[in-house]
This record gives sequence, structure tokens and C-alpha cells, in this order.
Amino acid sequence: MQSQDVAQRPAPPAPAGPVVDVEQAEAALVEHYPRLVRLAYLALPPGLGRSRRVLTAHALTQRALPRTRTPAPVIPAQSTGRDGDPGYALIRVHVLRTALEAGVPLKVKAWPKRSQLPPLLPHVWGLKLFPRSGGADELALDQRLSTLSGPARAAYALRGLERLTDDGVCEVLAAAGVADPEGAVLEADGIPAQYGLLDSPEFDPCSLQARPTDLMRRRQHLRAALAGGAALLVCGALLGLPGEGWGPEGAAAPPYARNPAAQAALDPAKLTRVPSGVWRNSARTDFSVWPARGDRTGDKALLRRALAVWARPGETVQVSVTPGTLSGGPAGPPQLLFAGTVDAARVVILYDGLRIARYAEPKESTQGAALDFARVDGAGRAEAGALVLGRSDGNVRYLTAPWVTKASERDLMKPGPGAMDLTLTDGVTAPLASPALRSGPCTSWNALQVTDGSRTRLLTDLGELVPARLTVGRPGSPGEVSGAAALRTWQPFACSLGTVRSAGVRSVNAWAFNEQPLPDASGSAAWVCTRAETWRGGGARVLAQFHTPGGAYGAVAAKAENVPACGVRDPHVLAGVLWKSKGGDWYLLAAGGHKTASIRATGAVEGEARSSLLTVPAEQGAQAELKGTLKDGRSLSGLH
Repeated sequence: MQSQDVAQRPAPPAPAGPVVDVEQAEAALVEHYPRLVRLAYLALPPGLGRSRRVLTAHALTQRALPRTRTPAPVIPAQSTGRDGDPGYALIRVHVLRTALEAGVPLKVKAWPKRSQLPPLLPHVWGLKLFPRSGGADELALDQRLSTLSGPARAAYALRGLERLTDDGVCEVLAAAGVADPEGAVLEADGIPAQYGLLDSPEFDPCSLQARPTDLMRRRQHLRAALAGGAALLVCGALLGLPGEGWGPEGAAAPPYARNPAAQAALDPAKLTRVPSGVWRNSARTDFSVWPARGDRTGDKALLRRALAVWARPGETVQVSVTPGTLSGGPAGPPQLLFAGTVDAARVVILYDGLRIARYAEPKESTQGAALDFARVDGAGRAEAGALVLGRSDGNVRYLTAPWVTKASERDLMKPGPGAMDLTLTDGVTAPLASPALRSGPCTSWNALQVTDGSRTRLLTDLGELVPARLTVGRPGSPGEVSGAAALRTWQPFACSLGTVRSAGVRSVNAWAFNEQPLPDASGSAAWVCTRAETWRGGGARVLAQFHTPGGAYGAVAAKAENVPACGVRDPHVLAGVLWKSKGGDWYLLAAGGHKTASIRATGAVEGEARSSLLTVPAEQGAQAELKGTLKDGRSLSGLH
């Protein structure tokens, strides 16, 4: 529910400032137009939908010019390029006031304000415009901001985009007509200060994606208009007739076709439901043998909404898709994995043999629904161990496979302490801290440890529906991260998992490919290669990392994407790093796998070693090219 803290009366009087000419205000608007539109977009109510918010933000900003010379509020812009610009201060107050008015509910006995009505201009026929999607952090912040009132969203935006102090924020809100500016600032304090994310494309209504509106519906409407008013009334009456199988569909867009195949795919009665225990005797152990679980598996209205939104997500639905995953509707009736209440949401999880689709809506309404897709073709017992049910308050809940007998929480950066047991209720875990929702420095990395009989596996949340499986060992024969040695291997490199969030990662393997004595006799450094494989096959990300004794974190020596190094097809790697000894001397250290016969450095640093390790004195900032030779005579290039 949107806040009504925006006063329905003129703004309170403010100290008289400089008089701003229309030309001066126009110059400020043109110069800072992208920032003003972004402020309006953030302050507008999320219930409008992303496409309408974009057009409304542009309309309100373009209508912010005063008609005559106008006194500006004495509020400094407090940002480089805008300090002391009364034109910018005046336009900013106008934009915020109208954006907040747009969130005030309409009243029966009062004329609506212009800002409360859909904008006439700008308008785009035949296209839906919306900002580019960001990552998991941006999506989480957008969901948190949607829970705030309009003045609180404006306060958060003024802090993040304008870098105003709390007093400055209160002054701007008061000038914009907010009745309780201090209360809005206090409400905004409930959201973590992730102000850097506000500069991302997720919140930029000037950098847009375009998609067509429903082409079939447009064609039908055109034909109906040509047929005349009478035919239009008949079609409207037919579309409004009740019928079996088509009930209220929540946040779904209107249907574009009425054919038997489409109706069968969206009929809750035709959902595939696997009985409990089938997995025990099945030749397959993947998502296809998961039983339907949850306290709402019999809620036909909820299931109908989930299926309809999957087929036709409306403009207000937040849709996220992992890379390489199709987002179209199901080809036939999918399999129901879960339908139930999770924290403050109703959640439905469906499986069509290739994808997992997760539908979530608030418990009190269908507004603010979300639809997430993940590709899972080729998943086996190891990859089908758990799914993300929901994330809230920095925590994540999982739905585990029916063969999982125990679930625990483990911090990868603390391999010594044991795992903390998690309560399992019909396969649903108790909440545990999610590294995908973390803001600030990386001091821990919590993972889900699942036990399946005598085997223990480690999974981690990377901001997607399917957690990534963690393994350790030589490519082609990796093992589970369960023993003390395997856990110690991952300890310094856990935080590097943050570089592959929201990338469609299936598994991440850590391979300690060599160990190198340091030239100052301070011990030996470990060389580890981490390779993240994706569900789509291509796009694997490889990091060669270097860890010295006593260091808390590994240093990335080289990285590459979509290369075979450190993988099954090419289980070899060569990488180097400039290292400074305690005495202040610099060295080029390089290492390959144990099948590397020689390494040669050329360029600013020259040297050669007839082994898999190379140590050469160097200068700070020197750059060199590495070439290696394998024991079978093949050449090996350094990872860049």
C-alpha cells in the first residue's frame, strides 16, 4: 500500500531563494535530465509496473519547468556540477513533488491531480520500454525499495544519488510537500546503504530495452475496430463469458490464444504430480522424481495464477532468467515440485523437463509477483540436490531433494568448526545466511551441506534458483568438498565465488595444481585454479589464484572466460604473478601443472626453468609473456 504522507496542499513555505528564470531552469533540466529522471523513477510507486514508471518518470521531469520566474528553495545541490545551482534545486523539488503525488490513491470526491493520471506524453505505440536488468544485488535492492513508502524511497534516492545529509534530505522532502520528512528518513534507514547500486542500469530509465506488446492482441484489436462497434461489443462479451479452465489469473497478461494445447498446459488439474517414494526405485534421480510438496498443493487458484503468469507475464511481474535459459511458456503440463507459503510469500515451483520456474506473490495480494527461470537440462543426482525457495532479510531457504536426509550450514572460510545442523520440514530448510545478498566486505561464505546416505555434498547460493555444486580435485575426477583437506583448499578462495554470481553456474571446481617455495624462505605458496561450469555449456569462467602462507585470501593471478583450461578437455594451466618479498625484492613467480616440463618468460622479465615452477627476479610493474611445454611435447600458453 502506497504512503499518503504527501500533503494534499501547497508545499510549506521555505526561505526565499534566488529567482529562477525559465531559461535557467530549462538549462538545468537539460544538463541533469538523466539524474532527474532516475530520481523520479525511484520515487514512483512500484505498483505502476516498470514500463509505465519509465514513461511517467520522463513525463513528470519534462513537465517540471516553471511557467514564469520562480523563487528557488534555498537548498544546495551538494554534488559536483550542481553546487549552488538554484535552477537544479527548483526542478528537483518539482520532480519529487509530482512523483510522490503519483503514489497517492485517487479519491472519489476529489479531482485527480495530473501526476496521478497516466501520462499522455511521452507515449510509445507498439513497444514496452523498461530498464536493463541488473544482477542479484540490484534485484534484491529493488524488491526492498518496493516495501517502502514513496517519501522513504525518495529519501533513499536523495541520499544515494544526491549524497545529501539527513538534514538536507529532510529539507528537500519538506519543500516537495512531505508531511513527515523525518519519518521518511527513519523508514529509509531500514534498507541497507547500497547506494552504489542506484547507478546501475537496473534503475536507469534513460537506458532502456524495448519489447513488443502482444502482437496477436494488437492484430485482433485492429480487426475488431474495422468490424465496427457492434462487433467489438460482441467480442468483449465473448471474452467476458465464464468458462471451465479459465479463472482469475492474477498478474498474468490477457490471453493471446484459446487453443486446446495452450489450455491443457495451463490447467492445474493436468499438472504432473509424482508420488512420494518413486525416486527409490527409479532409474533416474533428478528433478523428474521429486514429489509435490508444500501446504498449498491443492490451491487451484494459486496454481492457475502461477501457470498463467508463466505463459504470459504481465507488465508488473518481475522476471529474471539465468543466462542461456528460455523464458517462454511450457509446451505441455509441467510437473509440480512445490506449492506453499514461504515466509511472507506464496511460492510455486514447476519443472518442464528442461527448466525450473519459480512463481512468487505476496501473501496478501497478487501485486508484486515475481517469476524466475533456471536451466537444469542434464541435471543428475548431484545437481538436483536442492532449489532456492526464497530469500528475505539476508537469508535463503532451500527445498531439498527427497533423498537428502540431513542439511547443515557451513562457513567455507572457517573449515575448522563443524557444520551447523538445519531443521528440515518436508524438505524445506530453516533459513541460513545467503552470500548472494551480502553487502560490504567478504568475511564469511555460508554454504549448504546436504547428506545423501553416506555422501556429503556442498552447494552455494549464487543468486539463482539452483545452487551451484562445489567440488575439489583434478579436472575429470573431482571429489566432494567434505573432508578436512578439501575444505582447507576452498578456504582462501571462497570469496572469489562472488565473481560468478548470476552467471548460470552449474558447478565450481577448485584444483590445487601446484605448490611453489617462496624465494625468501618464508614458506610455500599454493597455486589453485577455480573453474565455474555453466548450465549452457559455454561461458565457463576460470581463475588462477595464488595464496601465500598466512594470507586470508587468495590473489587472482589470471582469469579467462570460455577457455578449456582447468577443464576436462584441457586439464592444464600456466599462470604467473609478480610477488614482493618481506625484504622488498620483487620476483616473477610462475607455475603449471605437474605435467608441465618447462616454463619460459619473455618480455620485461626473461628466464627459463626446466620444471613446472619458475622464479625470476623482476622489477615492480614488469610485464612478461609466459610459454610452457608439456611432457608430451605440446606447447602451453599462460592464462591471461
